[in-house]
Amino acid sequence: MTVDISQVIRFLGCKTPQAWLDEAPKHMALLLQDHANCEKKAAGTALNLMYKYNDFTDLQIRLAQLVREEMLHYEQVLELLQKRGQPWQSVSASRYAGGLRQSIRTFEPAAMIDILVVGAFVEARSCERFAALMPYVDTDLAKFYGYLLKSEARHFMDYLALAETIAGQSIQERINIVRKIEQDLILSPDTQMRFHSGIPVHPLMGPD
Repeated sequence: MTVDISQVIRFLGCKTPQAWLDEAPKHMALLLQDHANCEKKAAGTALNLMYKYNDFTDLQIRLAQLVREEMLHYEQVLELLQKRGQPWQSVSASRYAGGLRQSIRTFEPAAMIDILVVGAFVEARSCERFAALMPYVDTDLAKFYGYLLKSEARHFMDYLALAETIAGQSIQERINIVRKIEQDLILSPDTQMRFHSGIPVHPLMGPD
């Protein structure tokens, strides 16, 4: 089934650079491991939001579903690693999430709104990157990435809808701020190869 991600790409404002796509097939074992970590972290982030903002019913309902789906995806990536005979390894986090978190304000409800906007960008970039990678990977992995597109696109919309509802007013200014940071992270040189890393420069650092 084809999933239209044009709205995701418009939201992000930039596509994955060709230089990253050219390098990615050489590091698929590392990217699969990082993908597993990203799914687990995404579930943890959503669960933390549910505990921190316990009084928001709509947030509880939407993120409960997101947590279930992220953990299912985590389990599926683990199964894929086992199927490929790839042992689990420790992989350090990329600069991506930390770079985005620098935009989060420290007072409420602004902090909650910013966390949700950042979550929307992370999910949108994951969706865009799955789609971008599909022509560069083997058939089984391309099929798996295609399966993930729909849920990742929905997660992006859920985070954005929650941010807009809680703000009660336009959040376009915050979106624009985070978009600029996200684009800089994706389009600038990066010495790490990770699922959300920027343009690879050599020599690339190892998994640790």
